[in-house]
Amino acid sequence: MATETTALDYAPDYLVPPGEILEETLQARGIGKKAFAERIGRTPKFVSELIAGKAPLSPETAIALEHVLNTPASLWANLETNYRLRLASREEQVILAEQAGWAQRFPLTDLAKFGLIPRTTNPLDRVRHLLDFLGVSSAEAWRRQLATTQALYRASPAFEMQPEAISAWLRWGERSAESMDCAPYDAAGFRAALGAIRGLTCQPVEDFRPRMIELCAAAGVAVVFTPELRGTRLSGAARWLRADKAIIQLSLRHKTDDHLWFTFFHEAGHILEHGKREAFLDIPNNEGDSKEEEADTFARDLLIPKNAWATFQPRPGFITHADIIAFAEKLGIAPGIVVGRLQHETRLPHTHLNHLKRRYTWTKEDATHPAATAREAAA
Repeated sequence: MATETTALDYAPDYLVPPGEILEETLQARGIGKKAFAERIGRTPKFVSELIAGKAPLSPETAIALEHVLNTPASLWANLETNYRLRLASREEQVILAEQAGWAQRFPLTDLAKFGLIPRTTNPLDRVRHLLDFLGVSSAEAWRRQLATTQALYRASPAFEMQPEAISAWLRWGERSAESMDCAPYDAAGFRAALGAIRGLTCQPVEDFRPRMIELCAAAGVAVVFTPELRGTRLSGAARWLRADKAIIQLSLRHKTDDHLWFTFFHEAGHILEHGKREAFLDIPNNEGDSKEEEADTFARDLLIPKNAWATFQPRPGFITHADIIAFAEKLGIAPGIVVGRLQHETRLPHTHLNHLKRRYTWTKEDATHPAATAREAAA
């Protein structure tokens, strides 16, 4: 038996509206539009609009075409889907072009350097990759999300510095933390973990970092290390990803152990002492904020208990290397932490005894991977 040949026997061009394929099919079979409209139970006007691409080809219409033309409904549905996707893609090109200037305000070079977005010279691809990284559909969606984020961070002045860079850095931390397995948050367990982590401050970074992350994860807190992005000027951040999982994000901005440890315990103080509906950024010159001062006090007194600090009174006006080493050993903490505290309280010039601080840097390998880790710098 001969097989009837129609336009549908050929591989369809998905850039062509399904209506054009339908029109060719009707012509090949000698079916008029009016007669066809009667056979599918629709008006001639609907058929004209369907052929012109003005009316969408619905699943119900695809089934009707299958009955009348003996062609699979899935074929018509696929033609319609691909056509509409192509139209949407063309519209997206226009929208992406309109957002190119917005994307340029982000630290795109850094994001590419750290492997967070692909490198490309195509401005539309840059916008597309940035949207994928941020997890939003458009610049407008990002602005709405930013407004919520700013409220969460209590209108932090950090967003006035460079909101795009801050947003990208926080997103980096969020993506890293989402992939980390953490137990449900346990405040008592986290407090106990902090006590154990305090004892790690004398260890080299390759030893303390994995243990620090492990202890915090067991208590429901994800600790992530993400280098600064251009324009961020942040040392750390603390926030809640959900009710049972918090995140502490560290940038290693000042690259010394006293700053790293103080920042970590400062952010931990926010997690323990403050509510789950707020988030906190560790930025320069953030004085006058009561919750920041509370987090400072928490970190300061956990690292060097108040009573112990009151007893540290070496020869007036003359603090030696040996004094600091002895005091640090007595407390079981890194001597750099003692140096940093003395310098902060102006009991020691910022130029003195810095050799007692451990310095960290990001290795070349770290700088090309989203899960970058801190390494101890060579002496």
